[in-house]
Amino acid sequence: MPSTIRRRLDADQPTLSLEFYPPKTAAGQRSLWETVCDLEDLAPDFVSITYGAAGSTRDRTLDLVRRIRSETSLRPVMHLTCVGSTRDELAATAAELLDAGITDVLALRGDPPGGPGAEWEATAGGFRYAAELVELLAGLGAFAVGVAAFPEGHPESPSMTDDVRHLAAKCAAGAEYAITQFFFDAKQYTAFVEELRAVGCATPVVPGLLPVTNPAQTRRFAAKAGASFPPELDAAFQEVEHDPDAVYEFGVDQAVRLAEDLLAAGAPGLHFYTLNRVAATRDVCTRLRRASVWRTPPGDASA
Repeated sequence: MPSTIRRRLDADQPTLSLEFYPPKTAAGQRSLWETVCDLEDLAPDFVSITYGAAGSTRDRTLDLVRRIRSETSLRPVMHLTCVGSTRDELAATAAELLDAGITDVLALRGDPPGGPGAEWEATAGGFRYAAELVELLAGLGAFAVGVAAFPEGHPESPSMTDDVRHLAAKCAAGAEYAITQFFFDAKQYTAFVEELRAVGCATPVVPGLLPVTNPAQTRRFAAKAGASFPPELDAAFQEVEHDPDAVYEFGVDQAVRLAEDLLAAGAPGLHFYTLNRVAATRDVCTRLRRASVWRTPPGDASA
């Protein structure tokens, strides 16, 4: 039977999902918890919690997922990577998740231990590809597994065709849905999905959005992730970069336009990279609802 997330993605109503990362400090953890609680009224279908480089935030990620699951109405999805772990260690982590009642996982290969741009080397006794982790988790019969997708191609893929085949392989191994890296042009998403469908893969692909409120930071993120920051969009931000309020308004406007284009193109939902901040994600969702292109959360009389 399809998981709750897959059933929601297959429904007519577009899904909403949000991504957070576990902070390093106690103050950051308190601030994030306030953010999580503040966004609960948006009624997202799920929230995903990242897993730091080489599993560096493993315990914080697991603690946060447990707390969200037990103290809120939100459905947490825990990221899990192949980096720095053997197959047996990943199997032990999977057993620990099941003991904690955590069955929603985003299975990722993870960045090279040496950082972005370094050559990928699998841990001895571990996995080289995310599809192997998907197969492990799906084979246990209790997990609902999601994976990553790259509308512009993974930085290490020799071609888009090769990247699409890798995603299809992850889906064939048991992934029920995919979430994309952030991007800024809806045509990149539609072209990518068309290529995926052309190889016979019907798995839902949820586009990832990053509302731009800090252009300099976004440029760094894009360079690190191998994503493009379109020159015309960058130039538009440069014109207002001296005015933080104008940057914010333009960033929200741009995210709303992109979301509208994606929903019109048939995207099954929207996934927001929140960077642990509330305002931009909330404002984008509010604008979409007012434009009648987005669902209204239960009990929301203001939309």
